[in-house]
Amino acid sequence: MIAIGSDHGGYDLKVKVVEYLKEKNIPYTDYGCDSKASVDYPVYGKAVAKAVADGTCEKGIVICTTGIGISIAANKVPGVRCALCSEPLSAKMTRLHNNANVLALGGAMIGVNLALEIVEIFLNTPFSEEEKHIRRVNMLED
Repeated sequence: MIAIGSDHGGYDLKVKVVEYLKEKNIPYTDYGCDSKASVDYPVYGKAVAKAVADGTCEKGIVICTTGIGISIAANKVPGVRCALCSEPLSAKMTRLHNNANVLALGGAMIGVNLALEIVEIFLNTPFSEEEKHIRRVNMLED
């Protein structure tokens, strides 16, 4: 199960990501928002992050205009490792090395095709399970 959420600045891209998830038969829960009316990104970033941290969802995707604010909000939740990615290699590496469990995207920063490529890589790249990466991720949790 994927948790997804955005503020108004990420709403259009969130709609496209939800379409992608439906097309790929990937179960998801949408934590809002539900329109382009102005809202506060921390509400949605934290809602997605809490769903990931408590195990309701395996991974999360958060989107705001730049991806910066909502990633900061998500990272305030213990157990969440949210990575803002604007190209595919970062999405791959943050899964392999950091075991990131939430992906942040900037709705005004990248196009839909690039965003969907990033989402696909993030969702399909496993954590490497190398001892050095496990050790480092554990250090993040301390």
